[in-house]
Amino acid sequence: MCGVSGLVFSALLVVALVLVKQAPTLASTDADYQKFYAGGHSDDLVTLGLYIVPFAGIAFLWHMATVRTLLRHVRSQGDEIPRFLQQASGVLFVAMLFAGSALVGAVALLSVFSHNPPPAPDIARGLTSSGYGLVFVYGVRGAGMYLLTTTTLARKGGLMATPVAIVSYVAGAFLLVSTTFHPAILLVFPAWTALIAVLALIRARRPEVTS
Repeated sequence: MCGVSGLVFSALLVVALVLVKQAPTLASTDADYQKFYAGGHSDDLVTLGLYIVPFAGIAFLWHMATVRTLLRHVRSQGDEIPRFLQQASGVLFVAMLFAGSALVGAVALLSVFSHNPPPAPDIARGLTSSGYGLVFVYGVRGAGMYLLTTTTLARKGGLMATPVAIVSYVAGAFLLVSTTFHPAILLVFPAWTALIAVLALIRARRPEVTS
């Protein structure tokens, strides 16, 4: 279940990010905002992405629960703080992802479900800026903390090989200190989750050695 849920989360999040990314960014001009929300299928794609985001979040919570169950069977003394930080950071990531995506796609929702004219570009840009802050500043940090704490617990339990742990620590540290708003940074976390999911599936398919 850990592997399947991780792959489902990664796939849904990537699809949602690609769709929501269709919305104008902070660097877009006023003309870009007006043209985008004047009508067409682009805002429909953003709205579709917004509807996919909750399912990605649910899949991640499912994945987090399966990981915590697996780690509980190999827990060692002194793991309570990392376990609490793992759960808290995972929930924080989902909450910031939900809130930030809603703000970025707020004008698209208004364009699709309302006949009122879209707000002025400066208002739309303000909503986008708030959404970016929640996702790139807070959500990404939560993802980094989840990655680091999960790696630490898995290493203590003997569930993660050293090369994978090194890659995981580097990726987690990168998410914690990164200051970019480039969408590519949001692919680091689902890529790591997919890697862990694949390794979990391979591990589950290995025949147990009996003496």
